[in-house]
Amino acid sequence: MEQLVTERNWAGNYTYRAPVIVHPGSVEELQEIVAGATRVRALGSRHSFNDIADSSGTLAVLDRLDSGIHVDARRMTVTVSGGTRYGALAAELQRQGFALHNLASLPHISVAGAVATATHGSGDGNRNLAGAVASLEVVTADGSILSARRGDAYFDGMVVGLGALGIVSRLTLDIEPSYQVLQIVYENLDWNRVLENFDDVTSSAYSVSLFTDWSGQRIAQAWLKRRTGDPRQEVPESGFHGGSPAAENRHPLPGIPGSSCTQQLGVPGPWSDRLAHFRMEFNPSKGEELQTEYLIPREHAVDALRTVRRISDLVTPLLLIGEIRTIARDNLWLSPNYGRDGIGLHFTWRQDQPAVHAILPLLEAELAPFAARPHWGKLFHGGVSAIAPLYPRFGDFIALADRLDPAGKFRNSFLKHTVFGN
Repeated sequence: MEQLVTERNWAGNYTYRAPVIVHPGSVEELQEIVAGATRVRALGSRHSFNDIADSSGTLAVLDRLDSGIHVDARRMTVTVSGGTRYGALAAELQRQGFALHNLASLPHISVAGAVATATHGSGDGNRNLAGAVASLEVVTADGSILSARRGDAYFDGMVVGLGALGIVSRLTLDIEPSYQVLQIVYENLDWNRVLENFDDVTSSAYSVSLFTDWSGQRIAQAWLKRRTGDPRQEVPESGFHGGSPAAENRHPLPGIPGSSCTQQLGVPGPWSDRLAHFRMEFNPSKGEELQTEYLIPREHAVDALRTVRRISDLVTPLLLIGEIRTIARDNLWLSPNYGRDGIGLHFTWRQDQPAVHAILPLLEAELAPFAARPHWGKLFHGGVSAIAPLYPRFGDFIALADRLDPAGKFRNSFLKHTVFGN
């Protein structure tokens, strides 16, 4: 089914330029669309803040493909359509007694889109969402389906594929038995104590997020998500590095009720209702924001945090909130955590795109000594000359893309600027 309409992303800061948007009703129809197109890309849940998902030709939205969620309890995997939302997947897995290892802040995002951009949650031992991929099926440039599974020669290059290799129609993810999580929010932590004890802070729960505007002497909130029954993660009942427990559900942004957020206050519940920050049945905000994120090697964490605090006079006036998370290393070629444990420095900006674009080169220059890799789906400044040296397998990815898509059917202006350089 074809639409000739104007589509914008979730934040409203980007209008897709593709002249045609289609919603194939089957994988076979998707194959025909790809085979017949000169230029084509997949459009997911539209939660990217740049033009990574756009095309000068056709955009294919996978929301009408069979979203059947197929659990293989023997192999401990689940297979889903690329357009499946994490919220729907999490609810069905919980219903059947299974779980994923982690979730991102928003459960509204699509599986294929999150995987392709290495989107992540938090936790010292938790890889990003792409790390759970056991196999995937990709509709390649000639309309055929290429299957790859963990251990295959090019699998690690295909998972975080940025849409450059084809359209991911199905994925198989690792699962585990369901588990319970409790979440406690602490307010007004002491910055100095957090920096002096950073490893203790981030290892204090299964998933830890720190929310700050980078100014002053206090961190606004710490969200600790603990798997119940894990004696290694004892969440303190009173103070936490100078902070005190919140008396009611909190939202990361000041002045906004916490009703759209997942249950806090230490009440145990299913992983599916705790690991994301926001509840599936609520729109977490109006989308009137912009986002940037940089992934930093773990060994540079404290120095990078001090650096951003030093330039808070530039950052804070444009900021709605910042978030600090940790992510474990993986072997996926274009994952920002390829080969290294890291921290994510996330910036949720006010929707002033000229001002944000003006500050990004300054921010990236300050973070350059720490080999900061930008999140592929958010706003950043650097092009291929800045990004390529950060990824040891960058050349291998380009060679793989040239082999699978020699005519550049899946390339767009974003990929030319950040990956291919032409």
